[in-house]
Amino acid sequence: MMADSIMSKAATMEIPINSNGDTGTLPEDDSLEQDLQQVMVSGPNLNETSIVSGGYGGPAGGIIPTSTIKGSSNNNTGNSTEEVSRGVAVEKLDSVKKWGINTYKCTKQMFSERFGRGSRTVDLELEAQIDVLRETKNKYEHILRLATALTSHFQSMVQTQQALGDTFTDLSQKSPELQDEFGYNAETQKLLCKNGEALLGAISFFVSSIDTLVNKTMEDTLLTIKLYENARLEFDAYRSDLEELSLGPRDAATMVRIEMAQHDYQIHRDKYERLRSDVTIKLKFLEENKVKVMHKQLLLFHNAISAYFAGNQEQLEQTLIQFNVKLKPPGSDKPSWLEEQ
Repeated sequence: MMADSIMSKAATMEIPINSNGDTGTLPEDDSLEQDLQQVMVSGPNLNETSIVSGGYGGPAGGIIPTSTIKGSSNNNTGNSTEEVSRGVAVEKLDSVKKWGINTYKCTKQMFSERFGRGSRTVDLELEAQIDVLRETKNKYEHILRLATALTSHFQSMVQTQQALGDTFTDLSQKSPELQDEFGYNAETQKLLCKNGEALLGAISFFVSSIDTLVNKTMEDTLLTIKLYENARLEFDAYRSDLEELSLGPRDAATMVRIEMAQHDYQIHRDKYERLRSDVTIKLKFLEENKVKVMHKQLLLFHNAISAYFAGNQEQLEQTLIQFNVKLKPPGSDKPSWLEEQ
């Protein structure tokens, strides 16, 4: 949960913050920045050496001490490296500060809402749709579990019918006095097995479609909803901070802080409204997709089950053709020789 994540992060960092969530002076920042700069700037210490010059006009013997050419280039390189390192360190410190402030504000807002001391932004219509989606997902997951269990049990029955038919066939050849009886029982079991494999293909197609709808389509929408709920909490946290500042004195320092709070509030408001729009659009398309998919799958499931138990082999085959269900060849589910190794 986001609340647990926020609490765990907040417990690992202590940042002095006043009632409005602004950071005070952090005495450890200077030492931390110096340490980062020292680590970033420090590099290999090149010993002085010399290089051989092959050009004209060089010193006698063609030896040029490197101390005579280190001057300007090394100083410029050192200065630029120090500036880059300083910028990286300052950027990291700013990132840590922003994270700490945001974590504090969101934690404060979360506890205020939980204990009834703070207000929260509520979109009743959208939240009702989200609740319906979560309830629908739970019910569809139940259908998926039952259909998967049905597939497993029915597959075992088909395999048993196949084994029984093979046994009847074998006995019909070895028992002349019962050859006819074993023979037509073997044919019946083989026909049941063939129809069972067709029904198994239809049920497997049904299960695969429901699994895609539940664990991919619905899950993607719920992920966007989680981002929206996080943005809502941040928006309310910065809104409450701005309202608290607005109720205080209006001196010069406070006006600066109000202006900064107004800027942060606008940023999080835009983010919240953007994600709310994304959720609304995804919920609409999800509902349309769900109706379309379930209409097809429920019709397939009904027609296949009805044709199988009515013993109508032709209707069962037509159902598979109508819904473009392709049966797997026998033994396709078995692992290959390489996989077994």
